Amino acid sequence: MKKIACKDLERFSFLSQLKWSPDGESIAFVQSKANLEDNEYDSDIFAWKSGQSAPFRLTAMKRARSFCWLEDGKSILFPEDRDPKDAEKKKNGEFFTRFFRISIDGGEATPAFQFPQPVTRIEHLGGDMFLVGAVYSPQFDALIEATDAQKPEVLKKWKDEKDYEVLDEIPFWSNGQGFTNKKRIRLYLFDAASGKAEALSDPLTNVDEFELSPSKKRVALVSMRFENRLQISSELSWLDLPSKETKSLTHQTPFLHGHITWADENRIVFSGTDMKTNGINEDHRFFCCDLETNKTECLTPDQTFSIGVSVGSDCRFGQPGKTLQAEGGEVFFLETCGYKSLLKKHNKQGQVETVVEPGSTVDGFSLRKGKLAWIGQDPQGLQEIFLLNDGKVELPFPINCPVLQQLSRSQLEYIPFTNSAGISIDGWVLPPLDRETGKRYPTILDIHGGPKGVYGENFFHEMQVWASHGYAVLFCNPRGSDGKGDEFSDIRGKYGHEDYQDIMEFVDHALKTLDYLDPEKMGVTGGSYGGFMTNWIIGHTDRFKAAASQRSISNWISKFCTTDIGYFFVPDQNQGTPWDNMEKLWHHSPLQYAPNVKTPTLFIHSEEDYRCWLAEGLQMFTALKYFGVPSRLVLFKGENHELSRSGKPKHRIRRLEEITNWFDKYLK
Repeated sequence: MKKIACKDLERFSFLSQLKWSPDGESIAFVQSKANLEDNEYDSDIFAWKSGQSAPFRLTAMKRARSFCWLEDGKSILFPEDRDPKDAEKKKNGEFFTRFFRISIDGGEATPAFQFPQPVTRIEHLGGDMFLVGAVYSPQFDALIEATDAQKPEVLKKWKDEKDYEVLDEIPFWSNGQGFTNKKRIRLYLFDAASGKAEALSDPLTNVDEFELSPSKKRVALVSMRFENRLQISSELSWLDLPSKETKSLTHQTPFLHGHITWADENRIVFSGTDMKTNGINEDHRFFCCDLETNKTECLTPDQTFSIGVSVGSDCRFGQPGKTLQAEGGEVFFLETCGYKSLLKKHNKQGQVETVVEPGSTVDGFSLRKGKLAWIGQDPQGLQEIFLLNDGKVELPFPINCPVLQQLSRSQLEYIPFTNSAGISIDGWVLPPLDRETGKRYPTILDIHGGPKGVYGENFFHEMQVWASHGYAVLFCNPRGSDGKGDEFSDIRGKYGHEDYQDIMEFVDHALKTLDYLDPEKMGVTGGSYGGFMTNWIIGHTDRFKAAASQRSISNWISKFCTTDIGYFFVPDQNQGTPWDNMEKLWHHSPLQYAPNVKTPTLFIHSEEDYRCWLAEGLQMFTALKYFGVPSRLVLFKGENHELSRSGKPKHRIRRLEEITNWFDKYLK
């Protein structure tokens, strides 16, 4: 079998948008693959019916990344740029979304309609009516209202304004979206027959999530309305589609709502937190709001949950499926528990039970008429689609398994330990492939992001590449990680202290446990929070002979005022602002300790990373150069904070090659 290499990224399939048809007879999903030649991702929609041996490809243009089922359960609606004229119009500044319709029984896709704005989500209400979430900006109005004859003049004015960016609110940009000043996701009622779109939310409200009731006559909304400054508090409301009347359901302020679903036509179930105990990273409780009484009840007053999937992966692309869904009086949801993401449910008796506990993760699920399907990852496996049939897990059509069977994979070893504070820490080693007894190997410590993320036992491409290249890879979930409750994950005001202690003690534990690790040839890397911790580590110890700091944080003071989340994340996590506790922010900033650094360090940063802006990498790189430390900065143009997970394929491979070559230089 072949050893795993950087370019094997092109062989993997990434699965997303898993949805049962309205009649519960068919599944549709999006399958994406990296295309190195075009430096893009080829994405198409597939459908599968019970009893079939394999799914059927519905689209072949390689750019279909989302869809919705039409009410007949036999057809799918999807947006795609198919006409070169449309592509040219968008290149010149227009922003409409063209939709096509296709039958799951085969045949060609046919044009359906055009929506005048960039669509983020669409749901069929029946007939020609649709509920649409779309990007809105006040400047769009001129083009939307213009006739074909007037559009050239409007586009010319826009072109003349491209050299200017006017900002009057925070956040003014967002990672992966660019400048977002005055841009919002608005909700629209759309008549495809007439082409008329009626706005259901106002220009200053951003609709974060919406869900239709079983009758499709009501919509539950989680939104944030802001002017000048976005506050970290959201609103829950519901909208009656026949009357267009909206009613607020927010039961306390401030409150951060998570996901929403309908238990029935009159009850909305949602997750959320008041953030009083553990701030913005606090685990959620479940609540139910009765529309008839307008009363909200906490369903889990004595229990909180880490809703969603915190298990990291560099082999996902797109939204896999639902995180929360109700059916038959029960609420199904994903929860990160320890180092796994499980599918659980709140049953009719008010108890929480596990529905699916995979070897590693459930990434997203879909439920319809009692039928359950999910996208998940088994230990050391890539994404597959699973079904639950009579209590048994089935893999109806393997997609990635045949690919992995052709590749030699290193097998994980679980090496947990108890830290000096008496707390259990999960940790692993991925041994070098073809390890020889009695031989020591260079070792890479890989630190996850978050900090409220976790490593699990799923397949990690970068780690397998390093193992194939003769490295042992260490990774763990220190305090600050998800999956073990609020007390474990709460490191507010303690960044670089408890977490650093856990990571260093884990390294000591690994060196004592595994005789094939070479303590004189150790490297450290990580991205985002892992990049912060890499910067912190090299300023506090010389035990690592090389480091690769990715999309990092070096200065909490500059992060506060330059990034999309800085102004609320920094005071929440580090308990200070540049004006009321400058000393504390500087104390937790790796940049302060740059004079101590001796470790040769590679910096990886993206030009459009607005989560941990470029200034963070530049400052640490400049400091190390100033103090004479061997260092190198590789800047990726056109990329953002998601470079390692959804960046352009060639860029992802170049990133992995840069890191590997850097470690080779100093560890081999």
